[in-house]
Amino acid sequence: MLSFEYIDSDAALNTIVAQYAQSDLLVLDTEFVRTRTYYANLGLIQAYDGKTLTLIDPVSINDLSPFWQLLTNPNITKLLHSCSEDLEVFAHYGQCQPTPLFDSQIAASLCNMGHAVGYAKLVQQCLDVELDKGESRTDWMKRPLSDAQLQYAANDVYYLHKLYPQLVKSIEEKGRLAWLLEEGERITEGRLTKADTDKAYLKVKNAFQLSPRQLACLQVLAKWRMQKALDKNMALGFILKDHALIGLAKKQPKTVSDVMQLVELTDHEKRYHAKEIVKLINSVEFTDLPEPIDVIALKSGYKSTFKQVKALLTQVSEQQNVPLEFIGSKRLIHEFMQWQYKGKSEQSIPLLLQGWRGQVVGDVLNNINFTG
Repeated sequence: MLSFEYIDSDAALNTIVAQYAQSDLLVLDTEFVRTRTYYANLGLIQAYDGKTLTLIDPVSINDLSPFWQLLTNPNITKLLHSCSEDLEVFAHYGQCQPTPLFDSQIAASLCNMGHAVGYAKLVQQCLDVELDKGESRTDWMKRPLSDAQLQYAANDVYYLHKLYPQLVKSIEEKGRLAWLLEEGERITEGRLTKADTDKAYLKVKNAFQLSPRQLACLQVLAKWRMQKALDKNMALGFILKDHALIGLAKKQPKTVSDVMQLVELTDHEKRYHAKEIVKLINSVEFTDLPEPIDVIALKSGYKSTFKQVKALLTQVSEQQNVPLEFIGSKRLIHEFMQWQYKGKSEQSIPLLLQGWRGQVVGDVLNNINFTG
C-alpha cells in the first residue's frame, strides 16, 4: 500500500505547494468524469515530488490558485503521461498550462519504446510491475472515495516518478531531450484561447457537402449549438448531433411544423429546440456567404502524392527509430498537402516543416513531385 497525504483544505494545499515549489520535478495526473458534459468534471489531482505523494481534492478546496501557479513555475519540470486531457482540465479550471512539460508517452515514442504506449504497459515494460487498472472507469466525483480508488490514483504518479530516470537517460543518450520539450510546448499551444463560435461550423462532419447558402445556415446553427453547450456545460452531441445540423442546413425548415417532419432530429430534439431552430434559420442572412469548403482529399493526384509523402516519411522513421505515426501521422501529412495546395502560405507552415520534424524531414519533402 502506497502512503499519501489527502489534501482537502486550503491550508493543507498552501503547505504542500510551498514544498513542491522547491522541487526540480513534479509528477502530475488528474482523475475526472466526462459523460454528458462539455468540460470534464475534475474529481482528483495527484502530485508527487519524490518525497510526498498527495491526492488533492478539488471538490473540497475553495481556492486552487496556488496549485495552478505552481504549474507555470519554469524551474520545475512537470511530468505527465499522455496528458492531452489533463491539459484540457488545467486550461478550463486553472486557466494555465504546465511548463516545462515532459510527457512520458512522447518520450517513449522518441526512445523507440512504441507509439502511443499506455501508462500500465510502459510501467510493465520498464519496471516489470503490473498495475491494477480496475478503477479506471470509476466515479471520481463521489465522496468519500474508496481505498481502492485512492490507491489506484496514487499508483499513477508513484510509478511514473520511478520511470523518469530511465526515460531521461534514454532520451538524453539519443540527444532528443530538446525534441521532447519542444513537443511539450507544442501540445500546450492555443489551449487558453476561447473557442471561436463563428467557426464552429467548420468542425461539423460532412460540412463540405454543403453549398455556400447552406453553409451560411450551418454557421448560424453551429454557433448556437456551441454557445448553448458552453452555457449549459453539455457535450455538443447532447444538444444536436452533427447529422441533424447538416439536415437542417440542407432543408432549412421555416416553420415548427416543417421541423417536426424532419427525420434527422429525434423527438426529444424537436420538442426542445424546434421553435429556436426556426427562429435561427429565419434569421440567416445570405449576403456575405461563407466560402465553399475545399476538400483536398478529393482532388486529382491527392492519393498518389499522399502515398509518396508517406513512403518518404517511412524511410525517415526507420532511419531515426521513431514511429511513423509520431513523425508524420495521417493528419500531419494531410496538413502538409493542404499547405501545398493553398500556395505555401508563410502564415500556416505545416508542423512537418517546423522544429525537429523540419530538421529531419524537410529536405526529404522538398524532393516530392507534387501533383494535383
